[in-house]
Amino acid sequence: MTRSPFRLLMPMAAAVALAGVSAPALAQSMSEPAGHHMVAPPHLSLAAYGEVKVAPDMATINFGVMTEAATAEEAMRQNAQYMERVMAALRRAGIAERDIQTSGLNLSAQYDYQQDQPPRLRGYQATNRVTVTVRDLSRVGTTADAVVSAGVNQIDGISFGLTDRTAAEDQARRLAVRDLQRKAGLYAEALGVQLGGIRSLSEGTSMSAPPPMPYARSMAMESADASTSVSPGQLTVRVHISGVYDLIR
Repeated sequence: MTRSPFRLLMPMAAAVALAGVSAPALAQSMSEPAGHHMVAPPHLSLAAYGEVKVAPDMATINFGVMTEAATAEEAMRQNAQYMERVMAALRRAGIAERDIQTSGLNLSAQYDYQQDQPPRLRGYQATNRVTVTVRDLSRVGTTADAVVSAGVNQIDGISFGLTDRTAAEDQARRLAVRDLQRKAGLYAEALGVQLGGIRSLSEGTSMSAPPPMPYARSMAMESADASTSVSPGQLTVRVHISGVYDLIR
């Protein structure tokens, strides 16, 4: 029996057609770069800061009353009596209740130690600590003197601050951005490239002040009708920023 020549040619034609389609497709897939091999555009990372100096508008005084007695109850009772007088002195000085905050209350046993001897209980010590905000800087010294006269025997110092830092921080931000732009333009010019848009920007803020002023009242002040002198000075508000710029070759 003879076979039809048409049937013999069909497999060969199909193979040629498959080869004609698959070869260009394979060449095209090999020539296309993978997406993860794309090179990121060049960029420039810089940091800058802006700084402004402002006068404080508030002060904080940290003080306490410490009492000692033979028993814990007596130490606490004496402490409460002194603190009652201190609170009355603060009210007379014009300090609002919202600006008075108890920051610590402690009671501890006190011992005497001698060599080769067991500790001997001497009594008990009670301490009540208060943080006061003074919003009229002209009354900081007189307020400190008033609480000392009422019974305060521990003052950690006087520090100064701002009620609202927003305006000072915004001014420092403008100075920081101006400095960042200046640096970016300078680097782009030196590298012989064009400066593109900014890709990211981050910031951090800080405020520094002189160390807290130690409180010292001399005998001359006690004998004369004089109050403790207080100098607020200036505060430094600083904003740090970091930015990333695109570069155009």
